[in-house]
Amino acid sequence: MGACCSSGERFQGFTTVEEGHNGKESWVEKGNDHVQNADNFGVRVRFEGTSRFTSMFSQQGRKGINQDAMTVWENFNGEKDMHFCAVFDGHGPLGHRVAQQVRDMLPSKLCSIFKQSQVNGTNFNKEADEKSKENYENVDCEDGQKNSFFSSWKDILIKSFEEVDEDLCDDVALDSYSSGSTTVAVLKQGDHLVIANLGDSRAVLCTRGDTDQLVPVQLTEDLKPNLPNEAERIKNCEGRVFAMDEEPDVYRIWMPEDNCPGLAMARAFGDFCLKDFGLISTPVVSYRKLTDNDEFVVLATDGIWDVLSNEDVITIVASARKRSIAARLLVDCAVRAWRHKYPNSKVDDCAAICLFLKNKPQLTKSMSETSRFSNYYPELPVPRQSKNLKTDDGLETVLNCEIAPRPRADDSTKISRSVSHGLSRRKPAKDVR
Repeated sequence: MGACCSSGERFQGFTTVEEGHNGKESWVEKGNDHVQNADNFGVRVRFEGTSRFTSMFSQQGRKGINQDAMTVWENFNGEKDMHFCAVFDGHGPLGHRVAQQVRDMLPSKLCSIFKQSQVNGTNFNKEADEKSKENYENVDCEDGQKNSFFSSWKDILIKSFEEVDEDLCDDVALDSYSSGSTTVAVLKQGDHLVIANLGDSRAVLCTRGDTDQLVPVQLTEDLKPNLPNEAERIKNCEGRVFAMDEEPDVYRIWMPEDNCPGLAMARAFGDFCLKDFGLISTPVVSYRKLTDNDEFVVLATDGIWDVLSNEDVITIVASARKRSIAARLLVDCAVRAWRHKYPNSKVDDCAAICLFLKNKPQLTKSMSETSRFSNYYPELPVPRQSKNLKTDDGLETVLNCEIAPRPRADDSTKISRSVSHGLSRRKPAKDVR
């Protein structure tokens, strides 16, 4: 697992996981050169593979380099039984690098701000509420408002996301002017589940209904530009939201006077060409109090959700004979679904994390469920297509990335985001909710 080997400096003081040739885990203890990480010994960082409670898998599509990334931190922040899981979906010319950069930066940023808040008694509530008032508007919102665990982590998540975005902006080694990444992340400890969503990746919970049937609960909303509050914010910042004639159901963000870049989401890391025009990096943070009926949570990029329903996803994961193969089974089914539903389109990158909520192994009803999906989406031959053939799936995240490069900031000069990107000075966009 090259990702772990190359990231020793980023995760000093943490334990990273590598997959051996025999498929077994090998644990590598990194050095402890940073005092701030001294309390985090025991944290295990994983970029792929499986553990007792998690299954992860990512597969490159047919569009080029895999722009998806993911991470799982066990005993996160030095807290026993705390998991941090996140998937990242990059887009644009350097989307893969943005996704990897955010994957590496965000967990450490969360730990750092958490410790800062503990030492200084910092309260981010006022600032966070001004920027994202809708964060309580979801499942169990009343419990969330009264819950100190959610309240503190909500503020830390919002601040961390925005600081990571600022760090991306200041990073002269990575041009994220027209490249970016979505993120969906969860923090789980005990019966607390906190979800942070930025973009159109998705989190879905599998729970059991009154008759013990599997029921999907969508924990996040796909933050598309045509959602009323998202569209209002974008238009207030002089950005434009519309769909093209050839894909009337896919709404995108466009610059005020140029038909670019055509970004199919309302929130993201990076994409600084649109940050003055309504695109924001403030996540929607929500809370779920877990019960004994809850089985697992699936985090996945839109390569999964574009072709599989929430019901499909939980059925596939629950049908896995072993937890260790659940994520791969899900990705395999999504790839087959792509070939069946969009035979003239290139399969998108797919990444999924399954976080199991119980100690005991997942009990499956029948492997016939897996067979059902194999029958629905058999290995179909993909028709040859000319380079000029247009597809009608409308699933490209970014349409036009031919944007004039931003001027580089002099290392010795501290300048604002707007000026460093050659855009007008404006106040940062805020959520209108």
